[in-house]
Amino acid sequence: MTKVLILGANGATAKIVIDRLLNETADDLTLYLRNAKRLSQYENNDRVTIIDGDATDVNAMTAAMTDIDIIYSNLGGTALATYTKALIAAMTAAKVSRLIFYSALGALHEVPGKFGEWNEQAIGAYLPGFRESDRILNDHNEINTTQIRPAWLTNQDEIAYETTEANEPFKGTEVSRQSVADFIVKLIKAPALYPNDSIGLNKPNTDGDQPAWM
Repeated sequence: MTKVLILGANGATAKIVIDRLLNETADDLTLYLRNAKRLSQYENNDRVTIIDGDATDVNAMTAAMTDIDIIYSNLGGTALATYTKALIAAMTAAKVSRLIFYSALGALHEVPGKFGEWNEQAIGAYLPGFRESDRILNDHNEINTTQIRPAWLTNQDEIAYETTEANEPFKGTEVSRQSVADFIVKLIKAPALYPNDSIGLNKPNTDGDQPAWM
């Protein structure tokens, strides 16, 4: 049995991961988010602990990490680098070393061509936080981090994806949340996969200048 802490647990992808872990594993889950009432559907599950907390509160996050084996960070927003610094401080204090980190395409300047140019404009306000977070995580190799860089997310009920490495150009323009959740669940089930790595995720054969549904 693995003890998993999910930060930003009310996110759409995080909730898919939560349900899959509860259905497919015996893992115990600690769900950390602002306004814990948003996950009240899990209150009576004896494998779930829900914590109402702020991602900048190092002491609260450190306490939440007690006896935790693996952390999945679903945090985001323009303040992501601030959250990442607090996360690293808490993990260091709690002596937790395995992290799955939800990043974004473009975090490594890896998206080529016109789609890369479009992506820079579309999420330009957020990319500095992802890029600074990448630098912070790479400065802390004592924490084994797998960063995930998904393409633009869809709500398609499908699992269909391929991966690219950090040193490869990004492929495709979109991927389903179900696919991203599937990759995260695989990492939680087999945490030795992709150590200290950054992995791009996309649906095959979705290349273009922007997502087809835009």
